[in-house]
Amino acid sequence: MPGAIYAEGLVKTFGDVRALDGVDLDVPEGTVLGLLGPNGAGKTTAVRVLTTLLQPDSGRAVVAGIDVLKNPDEVRRRIGLSGQFAAVDEYLTGRENLQMVGQLYQMRAKDAKVRADELLERFNLADAADRTAKTYSGGMRRRLDLAAALVVSPPVMFMDEPTTGLDPRNRQGLWEVIKELVAGGTTLLLTTQYLEEADHLAHDICVVDHGRVIARGTSDQLKAQTGGERVEVVVHGSGMIADARGVLARYGIAGIGHGEVSVEDHTRKLTVPVAGGAKLLAEVIRDLDAVGVEIDDIGLRRPTLDDVFISLTGHAAEREAEENGGLGGESLPGGRGGERVKEAAE
Repeated sequence: MPGAIYAEGLVKTFGDVRALDGVDLDVPEGTVLGLLGPNGAGKTTAVRVLTTLLQPDSGRAVVAGIDVLKNPDEVRRRIGLSGQFAAVDEYLTGRENLQMVGQLYQMRAKDAKVRADELLERFNLADAADRTAKTYSGGMRRRLDLAAALVVSPPVMFMDEPTTGLDPRNRQGLWEVIKELVAGGTTLLLTTQYLEEADHLAHDICVVDHGRVIARGTSDQLKAQTGGERVEVVVHGSGMIADARGVLARYGIAGIGHGEVSVEDHTRKLTVPVAGGAKLLAEVIRDLDAVGVEIDDIGLRRPTLDDVFISLTGHAAEREAEENGGLGGESLPGGRGGERVKEAAE
């Protein structure tokens, strides 16, 4: 039985650009799917299709048990969406923005006020609740937008780059909110520019590139595909890099990053994929000493999602707005004060 979010064979083109090229997704109820990919990979286009903001050229999508193409209005009643950029009514106060969203979703005025106060407190906006949103900083507007998306506690949430523009403290706070939502049964599809965010929150991860899903699995499964461990060495002087590289190359595992030693000249750090665990470190230290290489630091670490990303796509994750400018102000139940909110609530 399909999950709370299901897509099969989604295709979407913009002129000569094939933004989605047969994307399949299946997100079980009450879980978080992290959607990762390079800039322009198709992540935001997929979210726009699943949230009824864009029609695919072909394929099928079902959200909360409702066919996205056949009954988009019903889908909108069951989802929340926060885009990459805050979409709030800048002439209303923070409290008025949240109360308006609640009332558009036919909450009683008293209940909308109580919910607004809860969210203002949760997102550290209580002190600014009665200021107009145009006086808010960018980070505050972002938090208000996220709060508005949560007013009605929808069963399915879509968050496109939710913590962009947030400082570390507020990012951690949002992570806790997301955990609470999911613990309460909410299903979440999350696109993110922060790989540690996906590592921390997602039950499963899909890596998208050129409009296709090129890998999927848990964080641990994806890391295992990239290789088990890396030896990292920081040499004492830049003149020792070449000799250290020669030593480490003997330990590299062919087929994992081609077994090659990567070098960061400015930090004098060398990294190579290995097998053998902690015992290997003693051998590496001995061999480095034998050729006169002094080391400032050496360690064994597991691959990160950055390593997965580079291995699968050939380059690091890019932290920029995606194709078509991202979701911009097209938030549900966001949009605050615009026709999009009314359409979602009707």
